[in-house]
Amino acid sequence: MSRRFAVIDTETNWNDEVMSIGVLIARCKNFKRTDSRHYILPKAEAVGGMYSKSMRVTSHEILTKHRNDAIDDLRYLLDSNGVDDLFAYNASFDNRHLPELSDFCWRDIMKVAAYKQHNPSIPNHMPCFKTGRLRRGYGVEPMLQILGIEDYCESHNAIIDARDELKIMELLGYDIDFYPEI
Repeated sequence: MSRRFAVIDTETNWNDEVMSIGVLIARCKNFKRTDSRHYILPKAEAVGGMYSKSMRVTSHEILTKHRNDAIDDLRYLLDSNGVDDLFAYNASFDNRHLPELSDFCWRDIMKVAAYKQHNPSIPNHMPCFKTGRLRRGYGVEPMLQILGIEDYCESHNAIIDARDELKIMELLGYDIDFYPEI
């Protein structure tokens, strides 16, 4: 089996609890998706959140499970695909909300995408800190626009957002080991 990694995105409710998890498995050599899961956690979903209306807007199969069952299923998916590395845009957020996955190597897409020295698509007129990081406008939506997908609008649906984060990685063109661990 070729080496694989996962891109994970979460959406949280008004109580800052995970109400949905989207995960894509992709091959390291070509970033092609091989598997995916979209979990909705009914207890957290019932609380509601800013992006509740977007949670079920997807063509992906939705697995409605209690958190422990969803995490067990997710771990099985990751383990059965030989995944060691989990990627997320602003990975510290997703890592903090999924402590059950702390034994995986978490890597941050944003820490490459938002830095001028790593992302040649960032226009010269956009203000950056001395470190090279954009001062503002480096979320997933503006980043995909910077990378050339001008009409992109973020869905705030965990599985669709995971797909879009994988697209950022593909457009940047770096090997997965280039992304910093958190």
